[in-house]
Amino acid sequence: MEATWKKYLRRETLPLPFCPGCGHGILLGAILRAIDASGIDIKDMLFVSGIGCAGWIPSPHIKADTMHVTHGRPIAFATGAKLFNPRLKVMVVSGDGDLASIGGNHLIHAARRDVDMVVICANNEIYGMTGGQVSPTTGLGAKTTTTLAGNVEPPLDLCRLVEAAGASYVARSTVFHLEHLIGILKKALSHKGFSFIDALSPCPVQYGRRNLYASASEQLKDLEKRCISLEKARDMTQEALKGKIIIGEFVCRGD
Repeated sequence: MEATWKKYLRRETLPLPFCPGCGHGILLGAILRAIDASGIDIKDMLFVSGIGCAGWIPSPHIKADTMHVTHGRPIAFATGAKLFNPRLKVMVVSGDGDLASIGGNHLIHAARRDVDMVVICANNEIYGMTGGQVSPTTGLGAKTTTTLAGNVEPPLDLCRLVEAAGASYVARSTVFHLEHLIGILKKALSHKGFSFIDALSPCPVQYGRRNLYASASEQLKDLEKRCISLEKARDMTQEALKGKIIIGEFVCRGD
């Protein structure tokens, strides 16, 4: 792993800017390991990110071409880059607020067009860097700076959204399930079409403290308890699935 870090990361940007216990550093490592295992030349890749904690996952740390763009617009910029140079392997990495709230329409229509790119949502269920506000993926009852008494709005299932819009590869994993996450990242990198990965990455500061987790490790353990594989979920009732997070491959067309 150390060799992978040295191969792909700019030393002058280290250490990484993430808070202790943040899952985004794990996600960055998973992305690099998937790229390395896939044999993709990093010179053929373009990384695009938006505003927020997740926007710092690729930029400026990875030794590759990166675009760090305006809030909610990474998919729009990535689409333009892909149209200009179809040979590029384009990867968008950004957060749930950036991709699903401010950039929601870009997400829907890129999935509808099945644009050939990989989009990774570093989903921490909150606006991490910009104040800890509620996001479209914040769970029911969760406390944020804008839902002090608990969130009353049902969270948006991003995988179901992009599946309905027309994406040809859709999957979900977490930074706790590292090998599983690397596996679906490799699959997304080899896929031709719009690949979407909902990568759950806990925020111990803005989310964890407000929701009374004693530590980042406790938050990760809770995430593990809430997760269930797609295969097991198929045999369960909707009532039994309440509060569960389904992980796995939801759509894989064309491969």
